[in-house]
Amino acid sequence: MDLAAVGSAVRSHREHRGWSRRELAEQSGVSERFLALLETGDGNISLRRFADVAVALGTTPAALLTVADAPSPASARPVALLGVRGAGKSAVGTALAKKRGIPFVELDQQIEAAAGLPLGEVFATHGEAYYRRIEREVLARLLAAPGPMVLATGGSIVNDPVNFKLLRDHCTTVWLRARPEDHWNRVVAQGDRRPMAENPHAFAELRALMAAREKLYARAEHTVDTSSLRLPQVVAAIARVA
Repeated sequence: MDLAAVGSAVRSHREHRGWSRRELAEQSGVSERFLALLETGDGNISLRRFADVAVALGTTPAALLTVADAPSPASARPVALLGVRGAGKSAVGTALAKKRGIPFVELDQQIEAAAGLPLGEVFATHGEAYYRRIEREVLARLLAAPGPMVLATGGSIVNDPVNFKLLRDHCTTVWLRARPEDHWNRVVAQGDRRPMAENPHAFAELRALMAAREKLYARAEHTVDTSSLRLPQVVAAIARVA
């Protein structure tokens, strides 16, 4: 039996009741100090005292042990959202993270913070190789942190084999697939008309970009076609598989 998992199950039940350790100690007759050891996996509790704790929490020793023995759900892994600009990664990621009560992280924002520059300046000043190195370092740091999260990735991460493999090895990857028209319209709907104003061939280039990356995005563990779905439907579709 993993004592850390037992302690986690006890702590989860206690927090669900809104109790402090002191309150659980008063209800169970087990000292607050020993409860602290139990919850951190360091306590070698007797069966009788363990039963006292379980009863105080309104459950049974068997139920606590069953929870502790249960395998980690797929949702315990970080969920990484893939797709080009306009895929909806920020909106979907924010909604999914809120639904699960876990952090939402924008990888590009983390890269900007690490580099101390906006993304455009990172490329212009240091080039793509530097960007990929920072991307790898930031991604490794994020994935080393305990606990689940929803991660919105940069659209080009699939172009770097090492970084994409790191992502796929440690995350449940989801490609938010849509038609080029959907991507284009979403960007425009956000009030950004620069693609049209600055480049008359922007839409054709978007089509070409998506076609070039399609096989790479398809290596994601799951694909959700968002073209005909509203935001809550997309979030529900991801929640079913990740």
